[in-house]
Amino acid sequence: MKEMIIIIRPEKLEKVKQIFDEAGLGGISITSVMGCGTQRGLETEPEMQGIKASVNLLPKIRVEIVVEDDKVEEIITDLRDKVATGHVGDGKIFIRNVEDAVRIRTGERGNKALY
Repeated sequence: MKEMIIIIRPEKLEKVKQIFDEAGLGGISITSVMGCGTQRGLETEPEMQGIKASVNLLPKIRVEIVVEDDKVEEIITDLRDKVATGHVGDGKIFIRNVEDAVRIRTGERGNKALY
């Protein structure tokens, strides 16, 4: 199993949910976050007595989902094809190994606990 952490533009959330729905995936967590990346949200302007710094954070959406190993590449491809605008700030996908999952209600483990 893999945990996918996907950081996207807010206006792309519905498209991401549609991708997961079409793949038969559920169990997502969504959080509104602020951040910056390649667009260099840090700007500095010299002042008379030092440096004035302002951090420009942009609104983003963090989507977390755990999927079976064999679905990861399909999800990555769909996200790249359907979410990318080709501009800086489209986001990132982080993928981590998940050792186990347990459905609290039934005690099911592993992939059975995912859906």
